[in-house]
Amino acid sequence: MMGKTIASGVWPTMITPFTLKGEVDYDALERLVEWYIGHGVQGLFAVCQSSEMFYLTLEERISVARFVKEKAAGRVQVIASGHISDELADQIEELKQMAATGVDAVVIVSNRLAKAEEDDSVWIGNAQKLLDAVPDIPFGVYECPYPYKRLLSPDTLKWCASTGRFLFLKDTSCDIGQMKAKLEAVAGSELKLFNANSTTLLESLKLGAAGFSGVMANFHPDLYVQLIGQWRQNAELAERLQSFLTVASLIELQVYPVNAKYHLRQLGLPIETVCRVRDDSALKGNHRMEVEQLEKLGQTVKRLLFQEKESVR
Repeated sequence: MMGKTIASGVWPTMITPFTLKGEVDYDALERLVEWYIGHGVQGLFAVCQSSEMFYLTLEERISVARFVKEKAAGRVQVIASGHISDELADQIEELKQMAATGVDAVVIVSNRLAKAEEDDSVWIGNAQKLLDAVPDIPFGVYECPYPYKRLLSPDTLKWCASTGRFLFLKDTSCDIGQMKAKLEAVAGSELKLFNANSTTLLESLKLGAAGFSGVMANFHPDLYVQLIGQWRQNAELAERLQSFLTVASLIELQVYPVNAKYHLRQLGLPIETVCRVRDDSALKGNHRMEVEQLEKLGQTVKRLLFQEKESVR
């Protein structure tokens, strides 16, 4: 099983569609998988915080991961977390079940392995117990902000890389200095850093980040694919695109993930705005207009940056 690598590029943090009755909507989820892949992403991060994993039962978490892996059908890699339990024994059980779904890596949540006041030696000790209990499966780490954000130090990340088991880091530091130190710590290893923050994305790519794994890939994944695919060849285009992506990402501060579901519904996907993490009534009329106008602006950006570029050739 080991010896695998994780593809560089765009890894959307997938949402979970629900029916009006609040059940997982697998028909809509299948359409969503096709939408992501159709927009050129390199991988799918299922059962993460955007997926409302803290509000899914273990059975649902496992079922969603298995379903996404099946529907991706080898076209892109699929990783999944679902790592939400407090007790280590419960964590081992949920990670074993997740590994059995066949996902390409099981992603552990950084704040599950030590309390906020405990140092990294506790974290490393518990991480080793997970590795021992769930052998022969690649792992990732997600610096999930809930219930508290635990950013990995460069030394801890270096330990992760040294095990040969960790392939993916979703970095949520939003800090170029920290990302630079982390990238230096894992240089030469198979562990890749994926930036969750839109604003710092281009700068992190220049430092060696492998790609983007964040909320905004639910709005315009194709633009992130373009940035990551073209920044080396066309610096001017990359800077302009980065500027738009930074401003566009302010929509994250609105009513997420309700707004992402509303956006996808506006694009024609059969996705309800129903969420478990928050009531969709919080998405007011002005919020909906902001989402709609962001999409129109995004289309204008695509036309100006890419279609005009094509016409010049």
